[in-house]
Amino acid sequence: MTENQGRRDGRRRGRGGRSRGQGAGSAKGDNHHDDEQRSGNLTSTTALPPVETPTGFAALGVPERIDAGLAACGFGAPFAIQVEAIPVAMQGRDVCGRAKTGSGKTLAFGVPMLARIDGEAGPGAPLGLVLVPTRELAVQVAEVLAPIADKAGLSVLAVYGGASREGQIRDLQRGADLVVATPLRLIDLIKAGEVDLSSVQIACLDEADRMADDGFTPQVEWVLRHCTGRNQTMLFSATLDGDVGHLIRHYLTDPVEVAIDAATDTVGTMHHLFLAVHHMDKARVAGSISRSIPKVVVFCQTKRLCDKVESALVELGVNAAAIHGDLSQPARERALQRFAEGKLNVLVATDVAARGIDIDDIGAVIHYDPAGDVKDYLHRSGRTARAGRDGWAITFVEYNQHTQMRVLQRLLRLPTEKPVEVFSNDPRLLDLSSFQPDSPAPSPG
Repeated sequence: MTENQGRRDGRRRGRGGRSRGQGAGSAKGDNHHDDEQRSGNLTSTTALPPVETPTGFAALGVPERIDAGLAACGFGAPFAIQVEAIPVAMQGRDVCGRAKTGSGKTLAFGVPMLARIDGEAGPGAPLGLVLVPTRELAVQVAEVLAPIADKAGLSVLAVYGGASREGQIRDLQRGADLVVATPLRLIDLIKAGEVDLSSVQIACLDEADRMADDGFTPQVEWVLRHCTGRNQTMLFSATLDGDVGHLIRHYLTDPVEVAIDAATDTVGTMHHLFLAVHHMDKARVAGSISRSIPKVVVFCQTKRLCDKVESALVELGVNAAAIHGDLSQPARERALQRFAEGKLNVLVATDVAARGIDIDDIGAVIHYDPAGDVKDYLHRSGRTARAGRDGWAITFVEYNQHTQMRVLQRLLRLPTEKPVEVFSNDPRLLDLSSFQPDSPAPSPG
């Protein structure tokens, strides 16, 4: 046992084995699966059994103490993005990674960070920092990495708005080795003198394009400028252009680009279906689809529409709930938990949830209106067809939205076919595989 590991093991025992503080809305220390390999307690109640060491991660240069944590959490074999990114990051190189939504990015950056941070975090002075765009993602990343970190005597803390500020400050003062944070809450704590980022050795931007799209680029830059001691920076994103390219140019040094996909790819076998629906029949069509698919996410453009669709589905007898930015964080977490456990059939969401849901067995995503652009389409659709599973990305198209649909199809490099006209009593909605181009609809039952 090395001196550092002995000190870390002692620290872990002194903390009572806690890997995250309760103020971060964390779990109770049980094992959780990565977004595709295992989900956190907000997204799944299923845990994989431990595997034997060495795992497939050991061959990538992952040290024994981290490999033991991966094995204990059931991570036996790395995914493609992990195979490409981990060896580079283990060398201390800056990394910018582009990968499909749901492809395993959390372990791709998290494992090297846990392996390479050195020393002991002081009060309010973390050694590693992951910036994420949403509260849900902060919790989920922390839940993936915390059980692995705990085995190595390290601690992971999620810091985000909507949870107890005082509780997060207390947990920071206990010393958190790796902090996973949303920008605004972190900036608030820095300005209040509760966090000092000068000891951060490694920083990572996860879902950097989403942070840029949401207008957080200035805040991200402000945080990075306060990480004065960092010697490695990683960035993971579905795309590497625009403001993300600006961040790469200014804050990464000679980065190695890791890309295992085309920018418009998704995970698993995704079936794209465009349905011509009447405005007054849309909720009923969504309800019909949900009768044969156990987990469906319906994305709406606005919070008001989100609430209206939820109410309409509930009136139809569908077990549905809405999540959006006007709801409290506990309410959103409860809805996500029920959805993950299969107690909720349909989740109606605004884009606040597009990157915050890491559940492997979502059978379909419904775009209640055509997505505004390719990024929105991919971010939403990426909630299904994960980890090699099949899934459906279904777009509802009203009579005046056909041009918008065709533009979207061309940008996605999908066949520019007319949407299939359906009504809510169409039996094909109970078996989506029965939709075939140019085939007549069977008689409604």
